[in-house]
Amino acid sequence: MAERPAWVKDKSVADDFEVIRCKPYDDYKDHKNDDGCYVLIKLYFDSYEIGVAVCDYKHMILKEFRGKRPQDIYNSLFEYSEKNNLKWFNNLQHAAYLGKELKKAELCLALGSNNYYQE
Repeated sequence: MAERPAWVKDKSVADDFEVIRCKPYDDYKDHKNDDGCYVLIKLYFDSYEIGVAVCDYKHMILKEFRGKRPQDIYNSLFEYSEKNNLKWFNNLQHAAYLGKELKKAELCLALGSNNYYQE
């Protein structure tokens, strides 16, 4: 039986439970483009919104999703993509990246900072 992590109080652990140490992610060597699309993120201070432009690889902006919170945007974007069978996000790393960038954008918007830079 695996050793129980100290922070686990009322949960059981699987027989094959293990702690997996993650290697550092190299932003250049480990990055893989998603076949479906790429995104551009913009802050709108006048309306206190975040915009996510979905682009194809011909660099055409297909749609822009705007909202006040990251979860409003990514839920709408993923629902729209699924409903219309667009397959924009085929790579889970791309979806995780979008969440990370939206959180950064939300913090900059809340702080009134123009220092948001999309990685």
